[in-house]
Amino acid sequence: MSRAVRFAPLALLILVVAALVWRLATPADTDVHSRLVNKPVPAFSLPAALPRKPGLSSADLATGKPRLVNVFASWCVPCITEVKVLQLLRRSGVVIDGIAVRDRPDDLAAFLAENGDPYARIGSDTASRVQLALGSSGVPETFVVDGRGIVVKQIIGDIREDNIGEIVQAVREAR
Repeated sequence: MSRAVRFAPLALLILVVAALVWRLATPADTDVHSRLVNKPVPAFSLPAALPRKPGLSSADLATGKPRLVNVFASWCVPCITEVKVLQLLRRSGVVIDGIAVRDRPDDLAAFLAENGDPYARIGSDTASRVQLALGSSGVPETFVVDGRGIVVKQIIGDIREDNIGEIVQAVREAR
C-alpha cells in the first residue's frame, strides 16, 4: 500500500478539524434581520385594547409622521423595564403606538397604571396574528415606521436607555 493512501484518513481528519476550528473562530452572523425592513407594514386593524385609548391599524401608521410600534404584553417581564424607557422616548417627541399581545384589558390597565403609559394608541392582538405578520418572534419588539407606513428598523428585545439616541436618530431619519 502506498504511503499516500495510508495517510489519507489522517489528512482528512486534519482538514475536518481545521474547518471546525475556523468555523468556531469566525461564527456566523447571529443577528436576526427583518424581512419587513424597507417594506410596508402588513395591512391590519386591531380593536382598542383599553376603552380609553384608540385601537391601531396599518392606516394609522401612514399619516405622514414617523413613529414606533411596540409589541408588548403585561405578562412580559422585560416589558416592565422597557415601558419606562419608552416614556423617555415619548418625552423626546417620539410617537409610540402599542400592540398588546395575548393580553386581557384588566391586566393591561393594571400594568400601565403601575408602570406608566407611553402609548398614543394600543391595539389588542389576542391571537398574535398581527405580531406574526410583522415577523415578530416575541415580546418586547419594536419597529420604527416612517410616515408612509414603511418599516425602517426592527429592534428585537427590550429597549434600554443606552438605545434612546439611536432610536431618536432613526425616527428623525424616517421623516
